[in-house]
Amino acid sequence: MKKTIAILTIAATGLGLSAFPALAQTNIYTVTNVVTVLVTNLVTVTNVVANAPAATPATPATVDMVKKYPWASSLSTGLTLTRGNSHSLLFSADIETKKKTPDNEYSLGASGAYGSQNSVQNINNYGAFSQWNHLFTDRFYGYARVDALRDVIADLDYRFNVGPGAGYYFIKGTNTTLSAEAGAGYQDEHLGGIYDSFATARLAENFEHKFNERARLWEKAEILPQVDKFENYAVNFEIGIEASITKSFSLKTYLDDNYQSEPAAGHYRNDVKLVSGIAYKF
Repeated sequence: MKKTIAILTIAATGLGLSAFPALAQTNIYTVTNVVTVLVTNLVTVTNVVANAPAATPATPATVDMVKKYPWASSLSTGLTLTRGNSHSLLFSADIETKKKTPDNEYSLGASGAYGSQNSVQNINNYGAFSQWNHLFTDRFYGYARVDALRDVIADLDYRFNVGPGAGYYFIKGTNTTLSAEAGAGYQDEHLGGIYDSFATARLAENFEHKFNERARLWEKAEILPQVDKFENYAVNFEIGIEASITKSFSLKTYLDDNYQSEPAAGHYRNDVKLVSGIAYKF
């Protein structure tokens, strides 16, 4: 009996030893490169989770790019007031902002003026403009421009001009720039009680010279003739000088001349305005 038990024990042990390598065999299963299952006599499940890459913080170069091309803005106002033998008031204001990058140039502005003589209104106009230039080369660019104007004294309820064009910098230096522009446009207006709209052409030039960090001279002019009636045209001209008195404030004087070949009935063709005031840069 004892001999039989011993034989059975030895046989069982042999079978167990022969089966152990099979049980201890390692099998690896991989599913979609995400979950790996390791199988032995025990089962172990390992989960690998790929984390999304952390957001890349702004590099110094990116920060420098933002700081290098900021908006440059200015607000200027002028006031003339007389009392006594004459009773007059003239108030003007304008705001302008610009931004230049290697590929694009943006400029927006608005202005207005109000005046009266002996309580009779003799100046009441305001307008706005915006222009975007996209540089194809260092000097050649395409532009899109929008202008709006209202002049109560000239019996102009409104005038809108919109259109594209092309421009070229003949001079593009650190202190001096000179550019010319040519384009087409569409004008819609209500002048002298008459509504009218027509296609226009546009020729313009812009000049600026900085004598130093504190003083500059600028001049700009444009002519906008009606395409199918060249005797109907408008000319806008401006020349001015600005001198800084502090980092943020400057004195500004400019001449603004607007000529309309076909004004409203009973009105002059030419309107000239000389403005002196103080400007704040921000």
